[in-house]
Amino acid sequence: MPIAPNPRAFEALRAAIEKIEAGGRAPKGFLPFGLDLLDQHLPNGGLALGALHEVAGGGNGAIDGTASALFAAGIAARTRGQVLWCVSRKDLFAPALAQAGLDADRVIYVEAHDEKTVLACFEEGLRHGGLGAVVGEVARLSMTSSRRLQLAAESTGTMGIAVRRWRRQAEAADFGQPTAATTRWRVTALPSSPLPAAGVGRPRWFVELIRCKAGECADFELEACDEAGRLALPADLADRSPATQPWQRRAAG
Repeated sequence: MPIAPNPRAFEALRAAIEKIEAGGRAPKGFLPFGLDLLDQHLPNGGLALGALHEVAGGGNGAIDGTASALFAAGIAARTRGQVLWCVSRKDLFAPALAQAGLDADRVIYVEAHDEKTVLACFEEGLRHGGLGAVVGEVARLSMTSSRRLQLAAESTGTMGIAVRRWRRQAEAADFGQPTAATTRWRVTALPSSPLPAAGVGRPRWFVELIRCKAGECADFELEACDEAGRLALPADLADRSPATQPWQRRAAG
């Protein structure tokens, strides 16, 4: 007869693993999404501060790339302090970030000539210690570079968000390579929420948590960030029973 798993033993093992990974460093805190179905899949109920997180679009098009940037903007908007955003392409649209909760007066922009410089500015921003979050847009992110960013984030408690953008299919394949990021997300644009009258409803995203240290993978259909950087569960999905929710099906499978 199989022995039922002991939840307390599992939690104790998770805590021990987190302590080993932290290398004796004190935790810097966590940033919850404020959405239970999302936070329950993250250790300690939120994104780790003082850590590196990765976000990419679900496809190679500009629409999914925009969705991933707005997802990152919503996270950064809910931190405290100024946000450093490092880019090598001059196509960041400040009003769109503001619609995701990240006001223009909170953002410091760095326009670099190449991704090597973006990574250097990214790391320097994390080591500064006086910022709420640092965002860097890069196509490639090696284990060595991501480890440097992770250590820099741990040293100050600043959250780092790597937004993966690429021009070529070969660069997109790099997203599957291992990195030191604490979580890895993929965001795909979906048709907007229906309205009772003619018009465009709130955008929807298919959000995939494809890697999470000490956690499980999951996916969610959500409404995009509002003016406070908050995600929401679409009303037509909120009324479903738990057994039919898409994220429950994946977890069970």
